[in-house]
This record gives sequence, structure tokens and C-alpha cells, in this order.
Amino acid sequence: MRQFTKIEKEAPIDFENFRIHMQREMILRKLKEGGYRITKQRIAVIDIILENDCGSCKEILYKTSKINKKIGTATVYRTLNMLEEIGAINRRNLYKFSEMTEPAEGRVITVMLEDGGKLHLDAAEWNRVLQTGLRDCGYLKDERVLSVKNVYKTDAI
Repeated sequence: MRQFTKIEKEAPIDFENFRIHMQREMILRKLKEGGYRITKQRIAVIDIILENDCGSCKEILYKTSKINKKIGTATVYRTLNMLEEIGAINRRNLYKFSEMTEPAEGRVITVMLEDGGKLHLDAAEWNRVLQTGLRDCGYLKDERVLSVKNVYKTDAI
């Protein structure tokens, strides 16, 4: 399991890891703002959910226990409840975090804000936001993003 501490500017662009890193940072920020304690066990559960396609609590427990035997059923369930309370997951969606992809023709990306507001971005606006973010984080210099795909890790290799 990869622990994200900072984005390495020398690393090649890896959109899957970038997406996971951004979601992880957003979740940890929301937990801190909500007054929740951030423990190593909770971070392990969050990382397992972000990095795997888990369909049940039992599957999350199995994968986390392979990494840390001290993580029990109660820790997994409490972490899932906490993530649901801050709006990071919806159990009806089988513990999947929301995806950020490029909008299809005639559609928009809807960005949900903490204060309940929404931003609707068409493909051109979304591309501009993505380009600016990647450039500011040091992933791009003069390159332009051609497309963004949401694929399983095994397909990305």
C-alpha cells in the first residue's frame, strides 16, 4: 500500500495516483475539520478503499487485515460510518468514492462544494481547470492534456 506524503515533482504523470492523492487529501482535510482523530488504522482503511474496488465491508476488512492485523471489524465499520457522515462515501455505491472524469459531449462535470454549492463545468472549462492544477502541482510544463481516462490499475500498465 502506497502512503502519500507529498507529490514528487520529478515523477512522471500518473493520473490514477494523482486522483487517489487528491481524494485522500480531501478526505483527511474533511476529517480534521470535523474534529475526527486521524489514526494509522483509519488511514489504512481509507487507502484500501481508494486503491481497490471493494464491494463490501468484509472485503475491506480482509484487505486491511493483510496489511495490519490490529485492524478489526469495529475499526472498519466505524471508519466507514465516519466517511459516510462527512459525505465521502455512500454505502449504496458499494464504498466507491466519486470519480472525476471528463464530461461527454453535451454534458458537464458537477463539482460539489462543502458549503452545498455546485459548480458546473463544460469540457473546455474542465480541461482548463485540470491543466492549471497539473501545472501548479508541477506535473506539466508546456504539455497539454489530451484526454483523461478512468481505468483500472491493471489496464493502465
